[in-house]
Amino acid sequence: MTLDDDARRLLDGRNFGHLATLLPDGSPKVEPVWVAREGDRVLVATDGKSIKAQNVARDARVGLSVIADDNPYDQVLIRGRVVERRDDDDLACLDAMSVKYLGEPFGRRRWSKRLVLVIEPSIARSYRSTLQHHPEGKP
Repeated sequence: MTLDDDARRLLDGRNFGHLATLLPDGSPKVEPVWVAREGDRVLVATDGKSIKAQNVARDARVGLSVIADDNPYDQVLIRGRVVERRDDDDLACLDAMSVKYLGEPFGRRRWSKRLVLVIEPSIARSYRSTLQHHPEGKP
Protein backbone atom coordinates (compact mmCIF):
# COMPACT_ATOMS: atom_id res chain seq x y z
CA MET A 1 0.00 0.00 0.00
CA THR A 2 1.01 3.61 -0.47
CA LEU A 3 1.45 5.70 2.66
CA ASP A 4 -0.17 9.13 2.65
CA ASP A 5 1.79 12.34 3.25
CA ASP A 6 0.84 12.55 6.94
CA ALA A 7 1.97 8.96 7.58
CA ARG A 8 5.28 9.68 5.83
CA ARG A 9 5.73 12.91 7.83
CA LEU A 10 5.18 11.12 11.14
CA LEU A 11 7.46 8.21 10.23
CA ASP A 12 10.19 10.55 8.98
CA GLY A 13 10.06 12.80 12.03
CA ARG A 14 11.64 12.24 15.43
CA ASN A 15 8.50 10.52 16.67
CA PHE A 16 8.33 7.39 18.77
CA GLY A 17 6.39 4.33 17.74
CA HIS A 18 4.80 1.55 19.75
CA LEU A 19 5.23 -1.84 18.10
CA ALA A 20 2.90 -4.72 18.93
CA THR A 21 4.06 -8.28 18.22
CA LEU A 22 2.46 -11.59 19.17
CA LEU A 23 3.83 -13.85 21.90
CA PRO A 24 3.71 -17.65 21.48
CA ASP A 25 0.37 -17.84 23.31
CA GLY A 26 -1.12 -15.20 20.99
CA SER A 27 -1.12 -12.38 23.52
CA PRO A 28 0.26 -9.02 22.38
CA LYS A 29 3.56 -7.50 23.46
CA VAL A 30 3.94 -3.76 22.93
CA GLU A 31 7.07 -1.68 23.30
CA PRO A 32 8.32 1.76 22.27
CA VAL A 33 10.60 1.80 19.22
CA TRP A 34 12.45 4.15 16.93
CA VAL A 35 11.08 4.08 13.39
CA ALA A 36 12.35 4.91 9.93
CA ARG A 37 10.90 4.62 6.45
CA GLU A 38 12.10 3.06 3.24
CA GLY A 39 9.58 4.01 0.56
CA ASP A 40 6.24 2.76 1.87
CA ARG A 41 7.82 0.26 4.25
CA VAL A 42 8.59 0.90 7.92
CA LEU A 43 11.91 -0.01 9.53
CA VAL A 44 12.49 -0.93 13.17
CA ALA A 45 15.95 -1.84 14.47
CA THR A 46 16.32 -4.50 17.17
CA ASP A 47 18.68 -6.97 18.76
CA GLY A 48 18.49 -10.34 17.04
CA LYS A 49 17.82 -12.01 20.40
CA SER A 50 15.03 -9.64 21.46
CA ILE A 51 11.55 -10.92 22.19
CA LYS A 52 10.15 -8.85 19.32
CA ALA A 53 12.65 -10.46 16.90
CA GLN A 54 11.67 -13.91 18.16
CA ASN A 55 7.97 -13.05 17.93
CA VAL A 56 8.07 -11.86 14.31
CA ALA A 57 10.20 -14.85 13.27
CA ARG A 58 7.28 -17.03 14.41
CA ASP A 59 4.37 -14.75 13.42
CA ALA A 60 5.07 -11.81 11.11
CA ARG A 61 1.88 -9.87 11.96
CA VAL A 62 2.47 -6.55 13.73
CA GLY A 63 0.70 -3.38 14.74
CA LEU A 64 2.43 -0.01 15.05
CA SER A 65 1.27 3.36 16.32
CA VAL A 66 3.36 6.49 15.90
CA ILE A 67 2.47 9.78 17.55
CA ALA A 68 3.95 13.21 16.92
CA ASP A 69 6.47 14.23 19.57
CA ASP A 70 4.78 17.60 20.03
CA ASN A 71 1.17 16.44 19.69
CA PRO A 72 0.06 12.92 20.68
CA TYR A 73 -3.25 13.58 18.91
CA ASP A 74 -1.37 13.56 15.58
CA GLN A 75 -0.90 9.88 14.80
CA VAL A 76 -0.55 7.09 12.28
CA LEU A 77 -1.84 3.59 13.00
CA ILE A 78 -0.40 0.73 10.96
CA ARG A 79 -1.16 -2.96 10.67
CA GLY A 80 1.01 -5.18 8.54
CA ARG A 81 3.61 -7.91 8.35
CA VAL A 82 7.35 -8.11 8.77
CA VAL A 83 8.38 -9.09 5.25
CA GLU A 84 12.13 -9.05 5.86
CA ARG A 85 14.52 -9.50 8.77
CA ARG A 86 17.58 -7.68 7.47
CA ASP A 87 21.03 -8.00 9.04
CA ASP A 88 22.38 -4.72 10.46
CA ASP A 89 25.60 -5.95 12.03
CA ASP A 90 27.45 -2.88 10.72
CA LEU A 91 24.79 -0.77 12.55
CA ALA A 92 24.13 1.36 9.45
CA CYS A 93 20.37 1.49 10.04
CA LEU A 94 20.67 1.82 13.82
CA ASP A 95 23.19 4.66 13.42
CA ALA A 96 20.89 6.49 10.97
CA MET A 97 18.01 6.17 13.45
CA SER A 98 20.24 7.28 16.31
CA VAL A 99 21.30 10.39 14.38
CA LYS A 100 17.62 11.16 13.79
CA TYR A 101 16.61 10.66 17.45
CA LEU A 102 19.78 11.54 19.38
CA GLY A 103 21.84 13.63 16.95
CA GLU A 104 24.76 11.19 16.88
CA PRO A 105 25.61 7.57 15.95
CA PHE A 106 24.52 4.93 18.42
CA GLY A 107 27.01 4.70 21.30
CA ARG A 108 26.81 1.01 22.07
CA ARG A 109 28.79 -0.84 19.40
CA ARG A 110 28.94 -4.46 20.62
CA TRP A 111 25.96 -6.66 19.83
CA SER A 112 25.65 -10.36 19.23
CA LYS A 113 23.30 -9.75 16.29
CA ARG A 114 21.51 -6.66 14.96
CA LEU A 115 18.43 -6.79 12.76
CA VAL A 116 16.17 -4.41 10.92
CA LEU A 117 12.55 -5.47 10.79
CA VAL A 118 11.01 -4.36 7.50
CA ILE A 119 7.26 -3.88 7.84
CA GLU A 120 4.92 -3.90 4.85
CA PRO A 121 1.75 -2.03 5.88
CA SER A 122 -1.59 -3.50 4.87
CA ILE A 123 -3.53 -0.74 6.63
CA ALA A 124 -2.20 2.71 7.50
CA ARG A 125 -4.48 5.39 8.88
CA SER A 126 -3.16 8.81 9.77
CA TYR A 127 -5.29 11.10 11.87
CA ARG A 128 -4.93 14.48 13.54
CA SER A 129 -7.59 15.15 16.17
CA THR A 130 -8.85 18.62 16.97
CA LEU A 131 -8.06 17.93 20.65
CA GLN A 132 -5.36 20.19 22.02
CA HIS A 133 -2.25 18.86 23.78
CA HIS A 134 -1.24 20.77 26.91
CA PRO A 135 1.90 19.12 28.36
CA GLU A 136 1.72 21.28 31.49
CA GLY A 137 -1.90 20.30 32.10
CA LYS A 138 -2.99 23.87 31.48
CA PRO A 139 -5.50 24.80 28.74
